[in-house]
Amino acid sequence: QVQLVESGGGLVQAGGSLRLSCEGSGRTSSVYAMGWFRQAPGKEREFVAGIRWSGGNTYYVDSVKGRFTISRDNAKNTFYLRMNSLKPEDTAVYYCAAGPGPFYSETGYRYWGQGTQVTVSS
Repeated sequence: QVQLVESGGGLVQAGGSLRLSCEGSGRTSSVYAMGWFRQAPGKEREFVAGIRWSGGNTYYVDSVKGRFTISRDNAKNTFYLRMNSLKPEDTAVYYCAAGPGPFYSETGYRYWGQGTQVTVSS
């Protein structure tokens, strides 16, 4: 089992930045893919970014490329989502997730954080 705890959401003005953190505990060594998803009101949850726990390639949805950066710190069992140049359409509940992959699909993730609200005002 892996437990994920998120932090770092909040309210920010358009153009601002936030960093989300997701700390894992338990059998994190068993995880291959780490990802961030988001769900806006009235919409389905969508993939935002992914990274291998061992490092290497990163993956992003087109709408956040160049603005968001996913990274990880294995020593702290934590991965991050740095969000720059935020837009009102980025407003959503953000979830971190971990699992065997593939990166882009919810079905690739077995463990989920509780979600954190990100609100971007115009």
